[in-house]
Amino acid sequence: MTGHAIPEEYLAGYAENLAAVAATGRRLTRDELLARRELGRRAAEAGFGLRALVGAHLAEARLRWPTAGQGASAGTDTSTSLRILAAVEQAVDAFAEGYERAQRLAVRQEVGARREFVDDQLYGRSDPGRLAERAERFGLRLSYAHAVAVAEGSVPYHEEEPVPRAVEQSLIGRFGDRSVLLTTKAGRLVCVAPGDQGEVLAYFAEQAFAATDGGRVAIGRPQQGVGGVVQSYEEALNVLDLAARLEMDAPILRAADLLVYPVLTRDRQAMTELVLGTLGPLEAARGGARPLLETLTAFFDAGCVAAEAARRLSLSVRALTYRLERIHQLTGADPADPVHRYTLQTAVIGARLLDWPTKSF
Repeated sequence: MTGHAIPEEYLAGYAENLAAVAATGRRLTRDELLARRELGRRAAEAGFGLRALVGAHLAEARLRWPTAGQGASAGTDTSTSLRILAAVEQAVDAFAEGYERAQRLAVRQEVGARREFVDDQLYGRSDPGRLAERAERFGLRLSYAHAVAVAEGSVPYHEEEPVPRAVEQSLIGRFGDRSVLLTTKAGRLVCVAPGDQGEVLAYFAEQAFAATDGGRVAIGRPQQGVGGVVQSYEEALNVLDLAARLEMDAPILRAADLLVYPVLTRDRQAMTELVLGTLGPLEAARGGARPLLETLTAFFDAGCVAAEAARRLSLSVRALTYRLERIHQLTGADPADPVHRYTLQTAVIGARLLDWPTKSF
């Protein structure tokens, strides 16, 4: 509304105040200043821009200047002019103060409403119909599919801090208004975007990784409907947890690429039996199971290339080969055999997910 003419109601009493100051030499009274603050508050709530409102006050002062005081036919003298200028300064300052108070209150209310909506949405604890209505206020149409990306760094982040704001500005600068919601939750950055706009989440992941100084980002799969945001959000959180437990190096992880892991852990009892049955004999080795488990992990992560695995472990190839032979002796499974390799690798993944052998079963 900044381009609209300013209604006279927001200048009420202003000309009379200036005339009284010019005539008597007094300053604006407390009641007059309170009235100007109240008008500033009402103008802010009506949506008028402060620049236009200040301009209207200055224009009114200029209009009234020749008739503001006694002896107007001869013009105002210097002292009268200074008094009027001081009154204009007082009036505009009070008006702007009321305007800014209203703006701050509106921002606090908006932030509070946004935070309440985000909490309800990510926890799925609000009435679906009401949640969908509130979502439109923040640019989301929950009847469509949405996907969620979650980024975490070495420190927690809050919504009004520089890192989230920088990432949000980058998104706006790149994509404009694309029905994207960027917020924070539990110290992490959270981005909700339409499910068919994967490029938005990919760009968010890049920006968040850079802004968090090498954090990790997980992207959930697109999910349909009001509950889809919650599902995608929880999926992204699970990926972050999985990446931490498996010590994954990739900075950006997609749930769609890691579906095998939830499948492996769905039957915890079966996975426990596989780990203990396959890798349990390693505990009989000198130094326990951990060094040999780390050897298998490095061997599989290196694509079963002995030289690369040895380099990662800071071992000679000969020492690595000895360890692999020892694993074969203890478990009866040969890491070099394709059939045995699949069982061993699945058991190694299970051990890392279950935190074995640190945790016993």
